[in-house]
Amino acid sequence: MKQYEIKTHTTEETMRIAEKLAVLLRPGDVITLQGGLGAGKTTFTKGLGIGLGVKRTINSPTFTIVKEYMGELPLYHMDVYRLEESEEDIGFDEYFNGDGISVVEWPQFIKPFLPNVRLDIQLTIIKNEERKITLYPKGHYFEQICEELIR
Repeated sequence: MKQYEIKTHTTEETMRIAEKLAVLLRPGDVITLQGGLGAGKTTFTKGLGIGLGVKRTINSPTFTIVKEYMGELPLYHMDVYRLEESEEDIGFDEYFNGDGISVVEWPQFIKPFLPNVRLDIQLTIIKNEERKITLYPKGHYFEQICEELIR
């Protein structure tokens, strides 16, 4: 499996990478974000939102599981951490096969529901605002997107 690494030095730079990714995406695309607390998962999602033309403030959907934002394409922001001990399907297929972009934080808790073709992203804290963004494309489609993103 191919993987791609991008290092960023500021929060703004991390958001710009996500913004650049957003314009490469199509309806029904699924992005998963992994990383510890404070790694930048919501910051990355904010950058995606900017790239998709979302005007509302994006914040973590920790207590609602899914937040929907309207832009040029809908952005479905999911924080499935609270589903760790659950096998409940809250209609993931409707989001994953819908007309927007789905972003899933803590994807390991809903692994059986995730589509095979997706982009897995690991955010790792280097120090302060510096991050290592590791992209794991699942499928040729996302490999092409990663190639375009790192140009």
